[in-house]
Amino acid sequence: MTNTRSLLLIAAALAGTACSNASRDAQASVVDSVIPREEALRRFRVGLNSTDTLYGGASSRDQLVRRFVAALEARDTASLTALALTRDEFAFIYYPTDPQSLPPYDLSPQLMWFMLNEHSGSGLAHALEERGGHPLHVVGDTCEGAPSHQGPNTVWGPCYIRRVQAPGDTVSERLFGPIIERGGRFKFVSYANKL
Repeated sequence: MTNTRSLLLIAAALAGTACSNASRDAQASVVDSVIPREEALRRFRVGLNSTDTLYGGASSRDQLVRRFVAALEARDTASLTALALTRDEFAFIYYPTDPQSLPPYDLSPQLMWFMLNEHSGSGLAHALEERGGHPLHVVGDTCEGAPSHQGPNTVWGPCYIRRVQAPGDTVSERLFGPIIERGGRFKFVSYANKL
């Protein structure tokens, strides 16, 4: 009963955050496909703190994954939130150089943040439900292929953890989305996963 209640509270908090962000987006600007990219980004940034640095996170990709695992095992949502991109970081660091924000895709910052936030929130809730509060017995992590260089950002993904499910049975799981590095700091772009 306690686990179900905790999950409901987390889901409600994530839904509230998504609604609050959607409300802020609606107040900050009207989505209009004829608005130039620069103007859409200027409107999205209204009320945000300009930054060119990732705050929190970790100083290496491996350390970031270790912190994620420890926070998931402890069901520490505050620590998990601190390991992922903030709206400010998305607006000033990630969005300007991400391929989906550029031609031919040209996703608006409002739409891209909404989708990223929705997938991250549901992924985190699912990870907490399926893996939270239990030892994961992680023995390593890996990311497929070469990282993507996007301006001053480096992005890895998809990434997987390897964990011992039972003696002699090691599995790979995708418990989070891409990882971004900028200026020696690492954070999760999102918690979208494949559980």
